[in-house]
This record gives sequence, structure tokens and C-alpha cells, in this order.
Amino acid sequence: MERTSEMPDVLKRTQSGSDMASGMSQSTIAQKTWELSNNITSVHALDEIYQYDPKQQQDILDAKPWDKDPYFFKSIKISALALLKMVMHARSGGNLEVMGMMLGKVDGATMIVMDVFALPVEGTETRVNAQSQAYEYMSTYVNAAKEVGRQENVIGWYHSHPGYGCWLSGIDVGTQQLNQNYQEPFVAIVIDPIRTMSSGKVNIGAFRTYPKGYKPPDDGPSEYQTIPLHKIEDFGVHCNQYYSLEVSYFKSALDKRLLDSLWNKYWVNTLSSSSLLTNAEYTTQQIVDLSDKLETSDPVSSRALVTQLDSGDKKGEDKLSRVTRDSCKTTMEVLHGLMAQVIKDRIFNQVTKVGAPPQQQCATEAASKSLDDVAMEEKTAEA
Repeated sequence: MERTSEMPDVLKRTQSGSDMASGMSQSTIAQKTWELSNNITSVHALDEIYQYDPKQQQDILDAKPWDKDPYFFKSIKISALALLKMVMHARSGGNLEVMGMMLGKVDGATMIVMDVFALPVEGTETRVNAQSQAYEYMSTYVNAAKEVGRQENVIGWYHSHPGYGCWLSGIDVGTQQLNQNYQEPFVAIVIDPIRTMSSGKVNIGAFRTYPKGYKPPDDGPSEYQTIPLHKIEDFGVHCNQYYSLEVSYFKSALDKRLLDSLWNKYWVNTLSSSSLLTNAEYTTQQIVDLSDKLETSDPVSSRALVTQLDSGDKKGEDKLSRVTRDSCKTTMEVLHGLMAQVIKDRIFNQVTKVGAPPQQQCATEAASKSLDDVAMEEKTAEA
């Protein structure tokens, strides 16, 4: 996950030597920045959120308040450890979808995710298929967790949508409805690892489906997100069959050792990768998708766009204005990737010895080209 806001901080601290004075490493600074970007709040280790009361959970299961109110669950809290594990798992899948399960509990109208684990499933670019081996693995994992004192039950599932946003497809809606019928309380989480790398902030959504036959009230347009043209029909057909939950994150001192261990691996992977190369195919698809959307837009959209901008009518936003927004977003992501590459090159590839003669400095700079720069030049030459 590339953070352009992280890199300038690293550069400034590297040049000034303030890291040594403050005792904070570059990895720690990046971790703090990541936590601030995703609004991760700290709670006390003895906070009630870490306590598991079997009787309380059983009472909630017996009452089944979600049967009376389709909107009963309104928010979800995710531990920073679980969030990082989901992001790393999603990134490891590349352009293929991955899937995992979440362990947690319920606190009133809030679902709490304490931990997650990946499932050994077969993924494609559009779906994941859970076979009997995955269900057997899930059962074994949950039983093993209880043996070591983790009493939380499976509270939902997560999967990735590489490059096409966080929403539920028709298959996802069917899977979630089945789970809610037999395994309540249950929630579905979707993560887009490619957009996460491009923007630097975790692209995530949490959803629950409505009961069959339920018609939700028209609350107006939801928050806009970029949907590829070939996915718009699937999105539009099923978007009224589920609703999203407000997502927040938390951590405590209990998570520190595990979080630091995972972060070190994540930070190395981030530094050694380039969003320009990793997301090259995604960026190309975005541009092609923008071109297709422009071709399908109404010829009079340009005049309508000016009128809407003057009136501030967001509800009547037309296709052309959405394409304009998507193109700006894609441009900013590419610029962020370029800035990150320049900063990393400045930090890691242009380090010269203090007091070295000019000839040696020139030789050092000439020999310090990164593998990413070489790969980028090769791609430019091929183009």
C-alpha cells in the first residue's frame, strides 16, 4: 500500500536525523501514519470490548433482535490486527479473489471483529469457491482457537474485489443471505487491495442483506464509488438487497507485539513494491473503462453537466460528471505512485558517502538505479 503522505515524513526524518533523536524508526512512523489514515483508535487492554461473556452472547442469540429489525446492526468495529491481516491476505491474492472468516461477538447493535483467518479456497478474478476442504479447515481452526482461550465465534466472512470496489455481487448476496438464514449474526466484508495500494487508505465495506421480500425505503443516492462498466449491471440489480454498516477500528497494548510483527513484514513489502508496476494492469483497465463510459454517455451530457455544477444538484449527477470524477481519481493515484517512486529513489538510491570525491559520488549515483526504475524504462521502451 503506497502512502505518499508517509514518504515525505520518512524523507524529512531521514535527512534531519530526527528519527535517531526521537527513537522512532521509519517503520514505526509509517505504522503511525497508517493508523491515523484509517482512524484507528486506542482502547485500554482491560476495556469491555476485550471481555467475552458467554451468557450475554447466548441471551442475544436467543432474543434474535435482528429478526424484528432488518437494520438492527448499524456499525462494526474491527481490531487493527484483524484489519492488517485481511489487507495482507487480499494483497497476496493479486488479481484473484481471496476469502476468509472472522471471529468476534455482538455488543448491542454493533458487531465486533476480534480476529480473522484465511480459508484455503480456489479464487478467480470474479469469484471464490469454498469447497468441503475449506469448511473442514474452518471447523478445525475455530475448535483450536477455543482450546487456547479464544471463545469468540465466527461472526462473518470477508473476501476481496481486486480493482472493482467494495460492494456485493449477485453471488455474494446469495452467499450472505444463506449465512444470515443459518448462522446469524453474520456480516460480509469486502476489501479492494488494488485500490488500497493506489490510495493508501484501506478500501473496505461491511454489508448485511435484507430478508427475502423486504423492500427497503428509498434513502436517496448512496456514497458514490467507481464501478467498472462491465460490473455496473451486476451492481445495479442487487444494490437494493443489502445495506452497509459504519466501519471503525480499534487497538490496544495487547495487540502491540503481534501488530508490530505483522507490520514489519507489511512495511518491507510496501517499500519493495511500486504501485505503478503492481497496478499497471489496473490503471490500464481504468483508462479503457473511462473510454467505454464516455462512448456510452449522452451527447448532451456536457451541457447538462454545466447546469448541474451551477445548481449543485448531486442527485441528478449524470454520466459525464461521474466519468470526470473517475478520471481525476485515476490521475491522482498515478501521480501519487510517481511521487512515491521519486521519494524512494531519493532515499535509497542516491545515498553517497560524506566527504567522498565528486567522481566517486557520480559513480555511486550512476550505479544506484533501482530495479523498479529499470523495469519502468523497459515498459516505456516496449510501449
